[in-house]
Amino acid sequence: MQTKSLFAAIDLGSNSFRLEIGQLEAGHLRRVEYIKETVRQGNGLDAERNLSEAAMQRGWDCLARFAERIAGFQASQVRAVATQTMREARNREVFLAKAKDILGFPIEVIAGREEARLIYLGVSHLLPQSAERRLVVDIGGRSTELILGQNAQAKTLESYRVGSVAWSMKYFPDGQWTHSAFRAAEIAAKAILDEAQIHYSRSSWDTCYGSSGTVGAVADVLALAGWPEGLITRDGLDWLKDKLLKAQKPEYLKIEGIKEDRRPVIGGGLAVLRAVFDLLQIDEMVAAQGALRHGALYDLLDRESPHDDVRSHMVDWLTQRFGSDLMQAERVSRTAQTLLTNMLGQDGDDTETARHLRKVHWAAQLHEVGMRIAHSDYHKHGAYILDNTDMPGFTIDELHRLSQLVLGHRGKLRKLDAPLQDPLFVQQLMALRMSVILCHARREPDTSSIELSVDATRRTARLKLGAPWAEQWPQSAHLLSEESVAWFKTGWELKVQVL
Repeated sequence: MQTKSLFAAIDLGSNSFRLEIGQLEAGHLRRVEYIKETVRQGNGLDAERNLSEAAMQRGWDCLARFAERIAGFQASQVRAVATQTMREARNREVFLAKAKDILGFPIEVIAGREEARLIYLGVSHLLPQSAERRLVVDIGGRSTELILGQNAQAKTLESYRVGSVAWSMKYFPDGQWTHSAFRAAEIAAKAILDEAQIHYSRSSWDTCYGSSGTVGAVADVLALAGWPEGLITRDGLDWLKDKLLKAQKPEYLKIEGIKEDRRPVIGGGLAVLRAVFDLLQIDEMVAAQGALRHGALYDLLDRESPHDDVRSHMVDWLTQRFGSDLMQAERVSRTAQTLLTNMLGQDGDDTETARHLRKVHWAAQLHEVGMRIAHSDYHKHGAYILDNTDMPGFTIDELHRLSQLVLGHRGKLRKLDAPLQDPLFVQQLMALRMSVILCHARREPDTSSIELSVDATRRTARLKLGAPWAEQWPQSAHLLSEESVAWFKTGWELKVQVL
């Protein structure tokens, strides 16, 4: 089968890793293959929130098998996302560095609300178009996502640190299911989810859908026991809890439909699910087919079009929220993209180049958002905003990289030691800094007599200015000369020549 029409999503969850491969047909994705492996990384976190070597090895082994299946795919065809366990793990970079090498593709650690957005996107795409107000619940291994939305649009998103693996480890540590353990687990879950009563009140939704893991497992068990297909009710949850209490331990549980990998964590998942039912006054929940991995696939397709990329919409929203000078932002963006295209020495229509240009465009759009807080050190305020704002569509690392571009667009460069080891980041930052200089008078700059090239191997950039241009724009020429001094202190050299 030709791989060019295939797309793959990998969900590195706390309990399981999943690979979904779909083929694009008439704007929709048809499943070609689905692989799920129980990795249970969530129970590999120690008290210091470090992943154990064994947990990391389980993950690497699984990804090696996934890598074999998606060999031959291009970067634009694959999206791998990691959730709560990776958000928590203090040594995640150790795991991710090797995982990327094994898989052959980047792995994005996404924030809780971004996880919720992708879950809703996946669920909504596999449901009929409807004006109904939807509540979507996803109970994962270490987090629970709640989303309100209509059609394909998520309106209220939140992620709570409570899940099947975490709750099973904490409240059923010896695998013993008792009345007192269930009571403690449900009370604790309600304490964490308490504020959800305000944002997800019963009057705010028409139908409740459950996604993935715990919900799917419970729905399967209930269906085989004679309950309505794909429907979870309060009576059904009471019946299942009674079965667990009578069995007392996972190995003694004798009911159809529960898989071996789900037995050790079904107690914690059931306790959280019962807490959600009670708090949000849910009488019945429909088991949805869509999940995080489906949302990641559809989002991957949307990213190929700048008009559909939710990240572009969020950048526009943030600039408006903080009252940025939009005309200046556009000037800086156009100039920066022109300079970066020259440095990369590639056609701006090239797919990879287009992605790099889009990111420097976002940085240019956002470089003055900190001015709403204070003009002094506004670049630092802007960086802080980006590092501490949930922006749907962006990964944690993407937002940090944007924050570093905003932080570094002016002032000294030594504060950016780590990013300056990345040649692409350096070229994006150079383009942004020089475009801010060229646009310092807040008017369209004259770039006709400017030539910029980079030798990334030698860590050298060369900027050539025509003598008439330097005479006409002496302030810009002076600031560009000063810019060469700033770069000299970083290990990179910017040579400015007036010809």
